[in-house]
Amino acid sequence: MEGFPWDVLLAVAGIAVPAVAFLWEFALVGRKRLGYRVQMDTPTASGRGFAPTADALAQLQHENGERLVDPSFVLLRIENNGTTDIDTDDYAVNENDRVGVRVKFPGRTVAGMVVTELSSPHLHECFGDDSGFGARDENPERPAGVIDLPRVPLNRGAHYKILAVLDRIPNGSPDDFDDPQVVGEIKGGSLRETKSRTGPTSSVIALILFLVVISIFQLTRSLFFDEKPPPLDCASGKLTITGSTAFAPVLKEATASYAKTCPGASFVFDTRGSAEGLGSLNQAGNEGVLAFSDGAKGEGFPQLLPRPVAFSLFTLVINKEAGVQDLTLAQIRDVYDGKIANWREIGGKDRPVRLVDRHSDSGTRRTFEGQILAGKREPGDNSDDCLKPAPGAQPGVVRCAKPSTNDVLDAVSRVPGALGYSELGAATKREDVLPVRIDGHQATLEGAIHAAYPFWETEYAYTFGEPKADSLVASFLRYLTNQVGKDIVRSHGHRPCAELANPVLCRPGA
Repeated sequence: MEGFPWDVLLAVAGIAVPAVAFLWEFALVGRKRLGYRVQMDTPTASGRGFAPTADALAQLQHENGERLVDPSFVLLRIENNGTTDIDTDDYAVNENDRVGVRVKFPGRTVAGMVVTELSSPHLHECFGDDSGFGARDENPERPAGVIDLPRVPLNRGAHYKILAVLDRIPNGSPDDFDDPQVVGEIKGGSLRETKSRTGPTSSVIALILFLVVISIFQLTRSLFFDEKPPPLDCASGKLTITGSTAFAPVLKEATASYAKTCPGASFVFDTRGSAEGLGSLNQAGNEGVLAFSDGAKGEGFPQLLPRPVAFSLFTLVINKEAGVQDLTLAQIRDVYDGKIANWREIGGKDRPVRLVDRHSDSGTRRTFEGQILAGKREPGDNSDDCLKPAPGAQPGVVRCAKPSTNDVLDAVSRVPGALGYSELGAATKREDVLPVRIDGHQATLEGAIHAAYPFWETEYAYTFGEPKADSLVASFLRYLTNQVGKDIVRSHGHRPCAELANPVLCRPGA
């Protein structure tokens, strides 16, 4: 039957059968269960094949002094082997009847008995003079000795034992005795014989065999009959990844993971900034290029289609020798306006302010200018080494520009008093620079959502027109937004758009 969901059926059967067996055994039939065992029923006469010294046991006598004719010993064990406690009211007898269970011995009479073992000392009071515990004979036509057992309350797992001495009824049949008969009933439960065993029960063996058969059948079907589908929706070909350097670590890990799953795909990286990446895609005009940008595209790219991928946090980073790690928005703007030239002016160390920027085509720089500098463009750079102004440059605060996120972080860690900015994931992996709090707030998703932290942006993937569904571009974008891709995005400190309240807008307050 092609198309029949055998896997689902077998999985359901493999779960349902043990579950039903468990409920049947422990919740239904086994909820209240009083068990008994006749642990010993042994005659003493040596003529029955026992040791000759057994005749010494035959010297027992009745209460009236008469010797026992053909004595035998019986050891009874009464136990609660259910899943709930058994109370005195659980015995199905008349409320005035003190006896809960009766044990009959056809063809014998009870010469004497004693309680030999109690699982709990408090059970001793259940066998007092008025408890109903005793022995008697009944049924003159078919004589039988009877042991009356009281309605003993037994907690789960509790038990007691009775040792009785029996004798053949005078002039009784010389044949072997019939098996003892246990008479009683438990409300909402059962009274059944139990046996001590070292191996599993037949029901357990049957259940194990059932599960083994299910497993073998499913394994055989998987090995010989199932056609293994290709992993994910793999596409083959070559794809160039361009654009944002801030998002490049995510993309390198995601492309490596995709290529490992789909060996027919290969990737080339050309990340030189968001604006340059969009220009490269627009110039290529085909499905062999995929561009990523920190923030939305600008004017002049009507054929580039955006897809929000992640909500990204950014942070300012500062050299450890500056002695500053918390700046207000006003202080940051004054620093970039050139109004603050030394960190001691705002409580830091005596170190000159040196600014490490990104090139003008950087999406991270556009995010910084839009979110932190209120849309004001940064002045141009005046230094080549980030330490001193270049010859012929305007004097003032030293400013240099770097092409990538890692270049900015390297410069800030190397130059005393340097200040720069980076996406959060790359900055937090560095121990040689310090992240800067803005108005006392660290870069966190919660801070951005509550409008306390302002330095964030949406990461977009851009394609030239709508890609074909079976293309490598479309397949990789689907991979980047499924569970594997989302885990990679999240591991680098970003938040997948799919996890936000409005995935289309991909904004903290949406």
